[in-house]
This record gives sequence, structure tokens and C-alpha cells, in this order.
Amino acid sequence: MAIGRPANPGGLLLLLLALLSVAAIATAEVFFEERFDDGWENRWVKSDWKKDENLAGEWNYTSGKWNGDPNDKGIQTSEDYRFYATSAQFPEFSNKDKTLVFQFSVKHEQKLDCGGGYMKLLSGEIDQKKFGGDTPYSIMFGPDICGYSTKKVHAILNYNDTNHLIKKEVPCETDQLTHVYTFILRPDATYSILIDNAEKRSGSLYTDWDLLPPKQIKDPEAKKPEDWDDNEYIPDPEDKKPEGYDDIPKEIPDPDAKKPEDWDEDEDGEWTAPTIPNPEYKGLWKPKQIKNPNYKGKWKAPKIDNPDFKDDPDLYVYPNLKYVGVELWQVKSGTLFDNVLVTDDVEYAKKLAEETWGKNKDAEKAAFDEAEKKREEEESKADPVDSDAEDEDDDADDAEADDSDAEIETKTDDGADSKDEIMSEDVKDEL
Repeated sequence: MAIGRPANPGGLLLLLLALLSVAAIATAEVFFEERFDDGWENRWVKSDWKKDENLAGEWNYTSGKWNGDPNDKGIQTSEDYRFYATSAQFPEFSNKDKTLVFQFSVKHEQKLDCGGGYMKLLSGEIDQKKFGGDTPYSIMFGPDICGYSTKKVHAILNYNDTNHLIKKEVPCETDQLTHVYTFILRPDATYSILIDNAEKRSGSLYTDWDLLPPKQIKDPEAKKPEDWDDNEYIPDPEDKKPEGYDDIPKEIPDPDAKKPEDWDEDEDGEWTAPTIPNPEYKGLWKPKQIKNPNYKGKWKAPKIDNPDFKDDPDLYVYPNLKYVGVELWQVKSGTLFDNVLVTDDVEYAKKLAEETWGKNKDAEKAAFDEAEKKREEEESKADPVDSDAEDEDDDADDAEADDSDAEIETKTDDGADSKDEIMSEDVKDEL
């Protein structure tokens, strides 16, 4: 019996794709997700770090001064010049053979001038009540702002008990609105950094961090050949100096100068006209430059395999990830964290970002603009211009000026007032 074609091959293909999609979703895993809804306090442990020094800051549970949804709350730093540390635990896992996605949203309502907005993934066992700046971590990721020079995304990876900062510069957002930061680490040792679901940097752990020695190095034994010509241009051998070129003076007597009528040669000596630059003088003669026909380019030592390089196929692996934490110092408080996610599913992370930040961003921007408008109106009301008082002050000043015409007192620099605004040494030490 002959076997005929399937009645609907296109339908079978769609069914197969659907089954593959379901299988992919089934294998994807969310290791930790925190939207800071009811019961969040039971999942997070506030550290006592810096408590004995009265420098431990308090967290506020809030949606912020402006937001797109007042019910979408997070935790916000609330005190200036304070250290903050809190962490949450999740079931221990390894990212071996998995994509690791670390994502959260952060908003700097305070026009952050110096402080962090980063989070950490930690491995093994830690005492969450003692979690602080000296606690070892596996990954530190997120924005950091301090002054004009530091406005970047940190991506620090711990390898062999040493922290390594990404070598690429990754600018962060610096406004007062919510932004989503995503770090993706793949089993092929590649990575991506996203801000608001848009990729900002990507590359390899091998090239963008100094986790391992370089695979290749310049051959230390290589020497540039003696006949190697690396002069791109040479003097034109056909170019000759014009006759009389060296006889052209640098300066000449000013032809417009006239001897003063009261010049007395017996007393003043012989008059000579002042000199001016000679427009015909062109400096020391040099032959023109031409392309060197023997130019071989800039010599570079050949690369050889680095004898100190030893590959690590598990370079990307963190075998016992167990905690997520926030640990930072802030000069000015007001940073709000929300929607923390640790997963192996890139698409789920993007979907979460759109369901939270993407859904609320326009309304948040409108709320911020309205808050700014009110702030500017209140500032203008708090500093009214009293024209009558100013007129009285002007009249008084004029009267004083009239009375003092006869007695003008001249102050020396030593008598002048001076005032320096000096930052306290304690604040300088903290910075």
C-alpha cells in the first residue's frame, strides 16, 4: 500500500515548533525573582554592617516620589552619608552549561552625585547579618556615579578569589527615572550588558576581563630587521634649495618708519629705522616630503602562543550561587531598587522588564515632569522679588555714597574680606 503525503505538512511544522517552544519553556528556570510585594521583608535580611558606627542607613518601602504605578514598590535608600547592606537567599545552583541572567531596576531620585546603584550575586555560605563591603562576592553589576569622572556600569567578576573589572567603558543612565540593567553570561564565555532591554556592550570573558593571561603575546625574541624601512615619507631627493634662499633676512627695516623731527644725532646717535618681519622670509629651507617607495609599514613583533596561558573551560561557571545582595555607600540618598531577577531565560527577563519598566515608563516620566514643574513653581514663590524694598535699599546706598564723597577710604588687599568654603575632613575621609 502506498503511503501518501501528510494532508497538512504546514500544520505539522507549526505543531513541531510549538512543542519545541514548550520544551524550551519547561527547561527554563527562574532561580530568584523579587518584585517587593507583600512579605518581602521575610525574604530579605538587613545587615548590621556599620551599625556600631552609626553609619548604617535605613531602607524605605516605597514607589518613590514619582512613579508610573503607586502600587509597584521597591526599597529605597533614605539617609545621606550612609552605608547600606541587605541580602536575600535562594536555592543554591550552578550556572554550568546554562545562561545566567542577572537583572534589576534602579532609580536615582536624588540626582545622584556620588554613590552606587549596583547589586551583587554571592556564592556559598555567608552570615547575612554581617554582609558588608568585605564580604566576598561572585558578580557585582550595576551603575556607579561619583562626580564628573565616574558614570559607568560596573561589571566585576570574581575569578580565583580575585575581583576583575570589565575593561570596556559602559556608560550608565544618569537621570532621575527608572532603568533596567541586565547582565547576561553564556556557556560559551560570551556576555551582554543591556540597559532598558537594549544591548550596550557585548564580547568575551577572554578579551574584556583579565581573568586569564592572554592566549598570545608578542615574541620577546623577535627583532626588527636591519633593512626594515618604517619611514612613510622621505625628503624628495630631486628638490633643491633655490639660489639665494639663505640670503633672505628674517627681518627688514620698516619702510614706513620716519626719523623723529626732534632727533639729535649728536646726542642720540645715528638714527636707524626699527625692523619688522620680512614677508619674503620662509624659515629654514627643508626639502618637500614624498611617499617612501621602500616603506614597509610600522614593524610589529609577531605573536606567539603564551606559555603561561592555560585555558579554563569553566571560566564562566559559578558553581554555588546562593544570595543576591545590595551593598553600597551613598553621599546623597534616594536610590530605589526593584524587580530583581536571577534566571537562565533571556526572553523571560526581557518580558519582565517590559511588564514593569516598559509598562510604567511613560507615566513615570509624566509624573516626574509634573513634580519638576511644581518644584520650580514653589522655588519661585519662596524667593519673591520685593521691588519696594529694593528701591529703599538703593536710596539708602545713594545717600551713603553722597556722604562718603569727601572721605574715600581705600582698602588694601590685606584688609579685604575673604572666605573659603572647606569640606570637613571627616567627609573628605569618607569620600
